[in-house]
Amino acid sequence: MSPRPPFRADIVGSFLRPTAVKEARAAVAEGRIDAAALRAVEDEAVRALMDAQQAAGLEVATDGEARRAWWHLDFWGGLSGVEVVELDHGIAFQGVTTTPKGMRVTGPVSFPADHPFVEDAAFVVAEAAERGLTAKFTIPSPTVFDFRLDADQIRTDHYADRDAITDDLVQAYRDAIAALYAAGVRYLQLDDTAWAYACSDVEMEKARERGIDTDGIAERFSSIIRRVLDGRPEDLVVTTHVCRGNFRSTWIASGGYEPVAEQLLGNTGYDGYFLEYDSDRAGGFEPLRFLPEGDQVVVLGLVTSKTGELEDPAVIEQRIRDAAEFAPLGQLALSPQCGFASTEEGNVLSEDEQWAKVRSVVDIAGRVWS
Repeated sequence: MSPRPPFRADIVGSFLRPTAVKEARAAVAEGRIDAAALRAVEDEAVRALMDAQQAAGLEVATDGEARRAWWHLDFWGGLSGVEVVELDHGIAFQGVTTTPKGMRVTGPVSFPADHPFVEDAAFVVAEAAERGLTAKFTIPSPTVFDFRLDADQIRTDHYADRDAITDDLVQAYRDAIAALYAAGVRYLQLDDTAWAYACSDVEMEKARERGIDTDGIAERFSSIIRRVLDGRPEDLVVTTHVCRGNFRSTWIASGGYEPVAEQLLGNTGYDGYFLEYDSDRAGGFEPLRFLPEGDQVVVLGLVTSKTGELEDPAVIEQRIRDAAEFAPLGQLALSPQCGFASTEEGNVLSEDEQWAKVRSVVDIAGRVWS
């Protein structure tokens, strides 16, 4: 239905962790198997996830983030100069809190050649090619790193403050993109909660209390992204997913895209934007008017990944038509609002419900863009 990503029927990236992976991780923690045995289990799980994505009718496939515990910390923990550490508190969602882990900068930040995500990406690319699918690989956005970096998380004399890290952060991401491209990745997604937080008055106030300067924050974010993407290969599609929080089917941020839409859609240089629109917390479609005419695509996250109840296809199709009042239908697509497991705990729905959601996305997109 579309010649290149994002596809008319697409996915954000993560899927519920297979039981075999969960059991193998527990076995590693208990010392019953080693890392090589775990990876073998993960390999088989990724292959099965890819088969399921193909069976659902998708043109795209990810590894479901099956090798990761977190959508962001696994990548950051592999950077030089960054450690994942135990904290005295987790991230508070609505009625539930994550395990208490976070990042800490301990030296010069850079992307090492042996970062484990490079090997993971090569595996995804090879397995997708065997099935005639386009591989999609996901990493956290640098703007999330920037937004979450409080002063007390900088435990090195190398950087005076958060601003001093920006140049190295940008270069680390440019090096990451180059390494992933060399591994065969041609469809890359930078997952992002920072833009959604910037849409929320509540979260902006929390940020100010943490010492973050929120004046001009959308301009800061767009500048970082432009610098990271500048000079990327022409055949590399880079998208972003803007997330309001997705942990055990709960959420954090509320607020429409209006405060950031002009910068996000008009000034970052992404090829596509996966925007959550599964609840009234996302506001209306009016901010889509800032999408420039051309090849960029907004992927409407109208099908929720937080519950197993299937949406009425007629309602979703009408909402797509509503969105097309503000952006051309040819520059729109459809996906679940988020992944199904941003962390290894996963959302509160079954695997059967998960795949029914994906099939529904494919079916609806087939009718709308036939």
